[in-house]
Amino acid sequence: MQIEVVKSKIHRVKVTGADLNYIGSITIDEDLMDAANIVQGEKVQVVNNTNGERLETYAIPGPRKSGEITLNGAAARKVAKGDVLILFTYARMDIEEAKKFNPSLVFPNEETNLLE
Repeated sequence: MQIEVVKSKIHRVKVTGADLNYIGSITIDEDLMDAANIVQGEKVQVVNNTNGERLETYAIPGPRKSGEITLNGAAARKVAKGDVLILFTYARMDIEEAKKFNPSLVFPNEETNLLE
């Protein structure tokens, strides 16, 4: 049997932009993606602490050291600039592997979204 567990978490980042006319996805500063072990195109769950919205999309890298967190396409309607988000990715693994697995947890600066 396999279970789904948290693989990555980026805790409390602020939305820096919302681009309704982009095809879709979430743009994340590539430094944050690397720290959280998130790869380009990976499914990301977005939890908006400000308004309670939850959605799934996929990650695309933004410029390093930019702190960029931009929701693109239809997801842009679910956020406003300055909203506080938590981003998750998940992985499937067998139970014994899951017991030993350590997720990548990232806690960036809440004002700048940058790693300290």
